[in-house]
Amino acid sequence: MSIFTGELIGTFFLIILGNGVVANVVLNKTKGNNSGWIVITFGWAMAVFVGVFVASKASGAHLNPAVTAALAWLGKIEPSTIPEYIGGQLLGAMLGQLGVWVAYRQHYLETDDTGLKLATFCTAPAIRSALHNLLTEAIGTFLLILSVLFIIAPSNSLGALDALPVAFIVLAIGLSLGGPTGYAINPVRDFAPRIMHAILPIGKKGSSDWRYSWVPIVGPLLGAWLAAIVFEQLM
Repeated sequence: MSIFTGELIGTFFLIILGNGVVANVVLNKTKGNNSGWIVITFGWAMAVFVGVFVASKASGAHLNPAVTAALAWLGKIEPSTIPEYIGGQLLGAMLGQLGVWVAYRQHYLETDDTGLKLATFCTAPAIRSALHNLLTEAIGTFLLILSVLFIIAPSNSLGALDALPVAFIVLAIGLSLGGPTGYAINPVRDFAPRIMHAILPIGKKGSSDWRYSWVPIVGPLLGAWLAAIVFEQLM
């Protein structure tokens, strides 16, 4: 598979399983309704594991522009491949979200709360404060990227099995730091499904909250670049 295809497939798995677990927990009349934050964080961790595992050989399984940005900063990927990585991530995330919508179509129609519907697509802050929300996303992504850089270092890497420690890192970030913003820690994970929220017919859906959308893009990129700089100094 090409880099584009690997990123597309991996990100498709990431989003359909990750936002799928959110839909299962928050939408009305599902088997998993109201099963809580622990279920969501475990579901997202498993989504990361599957996505990284299936895409690792084809593309290195970035599945996240923050990962791509950090590796580009460190010179570990060719700049010419960046559009291929991010293009695959965007399309894969949109297709994954389409899968969530198809699977839960009836449950969207049974749910009146527009905020809960939006939560199955993208993130939103618990307390809206642009600076603090930005810092939270930057801190979470800093931890993710710095951990990933150590994991994939030649002396530590397990190959495709790197997916498991990465999944544990995402689980830990969700449990520990996910409360303020819902831990996007991935611009594509938030932006592409937000586009799908805007265009898909899901009944009464309310705003796609575009005024917040820049936070889970800028925050993760800042955190990724800081992690790359710190890793460069440590190594």
